[in-house]
Order: sequence, then structure tokens, then C-alpha cells
Amino acid sequence: MNQPLPIKLALVDDHILFRKGLRSLIESIGDDYSILFEADSGNDLQQKLRTQDAPDMILLDIQMPGMDGIETVAWLGQHFPGIRILVVSMIHQEETIVKMLRLGVKGYVCKDVEPNVLAEALRSIFNKGYYYTDFVSGKLIHSLQQDIAARRDVSSRINQREKEFLQLACSEMTYNEIAATMYLSPKTIDGYRTSLFEKLNCKTRVGLALFAVRNGLVNFS
Repeated sequence: MNQPLPIKLALVDDHILFRKGLRSLIESIGDDYSILFEADSGNDLQQKLRTQDAPDMILLDIQMPGMDGIETVAWLGQHFPGIRILVVSMIHQEETIVKMLRLGVKGYVCKDVEPNVLAEALRSIFNKGYYYTDFVSGKLIHSLQQDIAARRDVSSRINQREKEFLQLACSEMTYNEIAATMYLSPKTIDGYRTSLFEKLNCKTRVGLALFAVRNGLVNFS
């Protein structure tokens, strides 16, 4: 990826000492990077982006007062999707890491890494578009494997006709229209609905649709 130099960065972390140390470290790497500004929270970042030029990349903490890192990434994705995000955090929990990756961050490093790892992460994001350590990649792979296993478990509890009903239940068709489409009686359709409510622990048609979408049980193509 060709990036005009210097690459413009912003540092977002509520710990002043860490931000200053991070700034010094980045400045010691060379002239490839220019730090536009610092912010101590997502709210502070929002304010600065209203009055200053947008950076090419943001180095972002997760645990911050007010608007935390997760909320900040979601907001940036809506308003500044072109800004690349490198998370620099002490959080090691798989759920948080995977959530950030799915929100679109381009890299994730822990605050206790060696300085050369941060330099490598910056280079990789601008040369390849991403930077994930083996640790982070392993977390993502494990999460995806769990998702697949969960979907297989759910799918195994639903028979083919129930899957057909579920697909149609995610449309705007009425239950009577679904019955006609499946060449079944309304009473049989009621039976499918009741069965799926029990199997999927849902109480409404909307709940069925949300469950089906989240677990990849319906196809909208």
C-alpha cells in the first residue's frame, strides 16, 4: 500500500504517562510517522476530529472513561471508515479481542510487547493492511471454530422441513401464506412454529428470525 510520508497518527489512551511514552517511542522509530494529536477517551477523540485533520491511523486503548475503545471503534466505522485502527491494550480476553477484530480494527497488540513489535505493527498495517500476532490469530480462529460448532449443533436439532419453514418465517409472508407455499395445513405450520420456539428458546417470530440470521440458518441470496 503506497502511503505518502509522513503517516499521520493519533494516540487515544487515558493514561498520560503511557501516551507520552508511546509518542517518544514512535518518534524514535524515524521520520515516517507524524503524531497529529492525542486524546484521552473516545469522547475527546470525537471533539478533536471535529476541529482537526483526520489521521491515517489511530492507536487506541480499550479501557477508557466515558466512551471506551469498543464504542469508539464502532463510531469510527460509521463516521471515519478510512481511518485504520491499531488497538494497544492490556486486555487479553478472547471475547474482547474477537469483538474488536470483527468491528474492523487492523491490528491488536498488548501493551507489554517489545518496542520492535509496535514498529512492525505500524509497518505491516500500512504495507499489508493488517497486523495480527499468532496470539491474536489463534484467538480469532478459536472463536470461529466455536461459532461453526455451535451452528452445527443448532442445525442438527432442526429437520429439513423446519429449516424450510424458518427460511419463509424470515420473510414478510403470513403463516397462512407459508402453509400454502409449503403445501401444508396451517395446523402443521403452527406445529413447526411451536417446535422451533422450544428448540431455539424463542418466544416470537422476530426472535426466530434474529436467531436464524445470527446463526446462519437462512439464505437471503
